[in-house]
Amino acid sequence: MAIASGVTAGSLVLLAFGLDSVIELASAGVLIWRLSVELRHGHAFSERAEHIASRIAGILLLILAAYVAIAAGWRLWTGASEAFSWPGFVIALLSIPAMRYLAHRKLAIAGKIGSRALRADAMEAVACGWLSFVVVATLAAQWLFGAWWIDSVGALAIVYFLVKEGREALSGDECDCCCG
Repeated sequence: MAIASGVTAGSLVLLAFGLDSVIELASAGVLIWRLSVELRHGHAFSERAEHIASRIAGILLLILAAYVAIAAGWRLWTGASEAFSWPGFVIALLSIPAMRYLAHRKLAIAGKIGSRALRADAMEAVACGWLSFVVVATLAAQWLFGAWWIDSVGALAIVYFLVKEGREALSGDECDCCCG
């Protein structure tokens, strides 16, 4: 729904939000694979699967960050504008508490089982929550002020966070930020 709203309105923040949701689903699939490997082959074998799953989650976050940065830069360069989307605004608004709850639960479980892959997946939920907030703030500002550049600047607001979390997932480092 967010992708369709983003395409219809020409909104980069809505499209980024929708693509982040697709990445969330892909990451969840990878995580299910990792946990099934542990069930079938035991903990020792799952360490390798854990490393692979964590790297995949990191790569997905970096791909999303690159897309958002390039698309926002292009739109700022060309002066492309977009339309306001009420459906996108409502979806993003409802996603803020939902993503916060999911991130908290995933981080708690990741801490209990010591899973970097689940932590990376939780950080994708955090990123989705921040994207939701950025979408809501951007669309509200767009509705209030109508400036053509607001959508692109709003989309750029999340790139730092996506890159930071993607790099941490790739390196396997734990972070002391957010929802923990």
